[in-house]
Amino acid sequence: MNDRIGAARLHSTGRLIPDGLDEALVRAVVDDFYAKARRDPVIGPIFNRVIADDEWPAHLDTIARFWSSMLLGAGTYGGRPMPKHLAIPDLADRHFERWLALFRETVEATCPPVVAALFLDRAERIAHSFRLGLAQYRGQDSVGIDIMRAGHPPAR
Repeated sequence: MNDRIGAARLHSTGRLIPDGLDEALVRAVVDDFYAKARRDPVIGPIFNRVIADDEWPAHLDTIARFWSSMLLGAGTYGGRPMPKHLAIPDLADRHFERWLALFRETVEATCPPVVAALFLDRAERIAHSFRLGLAQYRGQDSVGIDIMRAGHPPAR
């Protein structure tokens, strides 16, 4: 087995799932991360403005389905997150930088290292995709948008 992956099981979709990664861990990451994010001075105001208090339980369920589908091949998420993010006019790189840093802090505290690395790889790809989509939607040049690494601001 590849040392980066460690012990893993093969999902019916052909995806390798590292040992220790399951629905309960995904849910723990989602719950821990968003509890921090809602209190964070940089990204909290956006989350708290866009998602009403009474909508958080359903939102957390949706996000858990998203991550379970992405990492476990659960197939339980069928949403389209880009349009919701495009509708936030003040969403900017500083928010993605903070989102990634807080996400890294959460998964490194919650997950075995190989699982944290998988979460971070996907989170960095998601942030990059959203940043490209936002730039295109706003009529900005997206050619120079580099991938952000969790906990590290992009080169400018």
